[in-house]
Amino acid sequence: MKLLLLCLGLTLVCASHHDVVECNFDLSQVSGEWYTILWGSEDREMIEENGSMRLFLEYVEDLDNSSVLFKYHKNVNGECAELNLITDPTEENGVYSVPYDGYNTFYIIEAVYNDYVIFHNMNFGNGRKTDVIEMNARKPDVRPELKERFEEICRNRGIPTEHILDVSKTDRCLQARWRPGAQAYGKWMSYEAVVTPSPPPIMTSES
Repeated sequence: MKLLLLCLGLTLVCASHHDVVECNFDLSQVSGEWYTILWGSEDREMIEENGSMRLFLEYVEDLDNSSVLFKYHKNVNGECAELNLITDPTEENGVYSVPYDGYNTFYIIEAVYNDYVIFHNMNFGNGRKTDVIEMNARKPDVRPELKERFEEICRNRGIPTEHILDVSKTDRCLQARWRPGAQAYGKWMSYEAVVTPSPPPIMTSES
């Protein structure tokens, strides 16, 4: 009887976590629409207003050639500019690379495909490496416990709480979504190519 209860308990524990994927990610399941919720970075300026890594994700597409297309928006001088990045797989399983503001490699830390995904990006530029961690969700915001989980992941990777920004209530260029835009050329496309007027940003203590 004790063995039966133990097995039942283990089954319940596994069931409560079975949706969280931490390896062997299926990029086709990551494809689709996303909203940027949180960033964390060793260099806070990179994710603050006008920072090079302050990019708002709209869409991911798993391409037939094993590359992955990321459609972002960036607020540039009060206007929303579209940026399409085509990332290529590296020799390391699950790690992708793309030239942007230097050179970047990134991988997925964990995901629940129909809920959220957390990326770890390593930016190599100006002679240094900077870690940027990003949470995106299928909906415009996430539950408080997921934000706490993100903070825990950042702390475990050496990013302090004061370097974490919650942008769920800020201007994320949502008005520019679903608008036909420019195509990506080569590995990346300059974001000055397409712009959409942006409303004044919503000021919060977190941003």
